[in-house]
Amino acid sequence: MPVDQELFKKMLKEKGLKVTNQRLLVLQVLGENKDKHLTAEDIYELVKEDYPEIGLATIYRTVQLLYDMRLVDRINLDDGYVRYEMGDMDGENDKTHHHHHLICEKCGKVIPFKDDRLDSLEVYIEEATGFLVLDHELKLYGICKECREKKE
Repeated sequence: MPVDQELFKKMLKEKGLKVTNQRLLVLQVLGENKDKHLTAEDIYELVKEDYPEIGLATIYRTVQLLYDMRLVDRINLDDGYVRYEMGDMDGENDKTHHHHHLICEKCGKVIPFKDDRLDSLEVYIEEATGFLVLDHELKLYGICKECREKKE
């Protein structure tokens, strides 16, 4: 899925940051792989196809910048790697929740799940305790449909 590079450029400029080819390429790679959970190394391999002189340190700095701008999410799937995925680029993502993950314990497949039924729990928590939930992450572990069908 293509990302709105003009919106991204505007957001960078508003924060006093330079618009660079490296930043645009990292954003493009994340946008094109929206359903994948990429490590910095994965992003590096994909970006260097078009920009071979880029360094891995630049990728790390860029994904950190995108994370700080709330354009990407950092996720830990308990496999020892930090992974990144594209968030919602609407420019107003102060209170948006991103999808959750279903993780198959047999094959390791990660399935995004976008239904967010925890909103009412967040409201309850705020009313009961005064604690404002800004974000949450949900990982459900089990066995995917394909692995279950193989077993039967």
